[in-house]
Amino acid sequence: MSDERPSPEGPATFREVFAQREYRAIFAASTLTWIGDYVAKAAVTLLVYRETQSVALSAAAFAVSYLPWLVGGPLLATVAERHRYRQVMVICDLIRMALMLVIAIRGMPVPVILALLFATTLANPPSQAARSALMPLILPGDRLVLGLSINTSMGQAAQVVGYLLGAAVATVNPTAALLMNAAAFGMSAVLVRFGTRDRPPAMTSAHRSDLLHETAAGFRLVFGTPVLRAIAVLVFSALLFSIVPEGLAAAWANEHADAGMHPGLAQAVIMAAVPVGFILGGLLVGRVVAPARRLVLMRPLAVVAPLVLVPSLFDPPPVVVALLAAACGFAVAGILPVANGLFVRALPDGFRARGFGVMATGVQVIQGLAVLVTGLLAERFPIPLVVGVWSIAGVALMSLVALRWPDQQTVAASVEAAQRASAARSQPDASGEPETGQVGPGRPRHAVT
Repeated sequence: MSDERPSPEGPATFREVFAQREYRAIFAASTLTWIGDYVAKAAVTLLVYRETQSVALSAAAFAVSYLPWLVGGPLLATVAERHRYRQVMVICDLIRMALMLVIAIRGMPVPVILALLFATTLANPPSQAARSALMPLILPGDRLVLGLSINTSMGQAAQVVGYLLGAAVATVNPTAALLMNAAAFGMSAVLVRFGTRDRPPAMTSAHRSDLLHETAAGFRLVFGTPVLRAIAVLVFSALLFSIVPEGLAAAWANEHADAGMHPGLAQAVIMAAVPVGFILGGLLVGRVVAPARRLVLMRPLAVVAPLVLVPSLFDPPPVVVALLAAACGFAVAGILPVANGLFVRALPDGFRARGFGVMATGVQVIQGLAVLVTGLLAERFPIPLVVGVWSIAGVALMSLVALRWPDQQTVAASVEAAQRASAARSQPDASGEPETGQVGPGRPRHAVT
């Protein structure tokens, strides 16, 4: 029986998850690099602004970290599939450490800083894809869902801590903040190298073609498999609406702050609300709610996420906006770890890093598009009206997504098919070709269902 089926027992516990030595190493390494990344973002943004007095260049320094996913994320994630996951993560950490040390050199020209920062972030897609593909190999069954909940919650917390720490240190000494990030990458490399087991590559030379075909195969598998496609649509749709309060927080706070709250404080409260709600939702739902109940709750929570933002129509004060945003974050946190757990287990070996690349790129594009569109609308219409109507549209979309969600038998069958495909990869058929359900290296013959 697939460990995707809801367990009759209670949910996995934190003790069970952290009892896994490899997970502890990955968790510690990820936390260090997350905090280090946000510290560096704050430091580089301030450093560029001080050097140029240009808001545009300062914003470019912040935004450059998103470019790799948009211009080549799936291709870079495919690289992780070709090599040992531990090796990929260690090499990426060492590359990022070395480049951050160069960026920290005093007097570096701003164009060079931006170029080096872009080069540094090119290591993010393969490193994150390798980590994502390694997780189901470390944590079985419901432990994977709880582990993902812990990771996503810690990622949200690291964002808050990293920005605060980075801003505080960079104000005094930006170079020190950059050196902190370099040290974080170095420690992460050590933790991964000595804390995880070495495993052979998921994609052997027999399964390779070229990067473009292998990347395209990942897209075909994700969007050609009903269950994977349903998960992708659910995740993308949820983030299409939950990011809006955070993205419009600055303008919202300055235009609608009441007399009792400074606009800067109002902005901080609204921006922090979604991560706080996400942290609470991820930990509570992942730990308290039984696996079978979490699967049942996914569809109503999908509708609740945009629904709680509809009262924005009435132009509430910033504190109420923050509470609505936190409730939205809580609902999304009840969806994403369960959806991610289903997703990685419905992917056969050799496709997990590529599947992560597809999803991560989609998340970046969807969130950027949502903020861009609502921002343009807010230029012509009041922000409360834009957010409220956008959320009403979200309720309609998420209701449709929930109605079309595959039933439990279909989900279980898809996971079992992925497990069979994974087992068949190492078992050649009579012709000597691996029985992977592929026409050629990395090319699916049909969707796994």
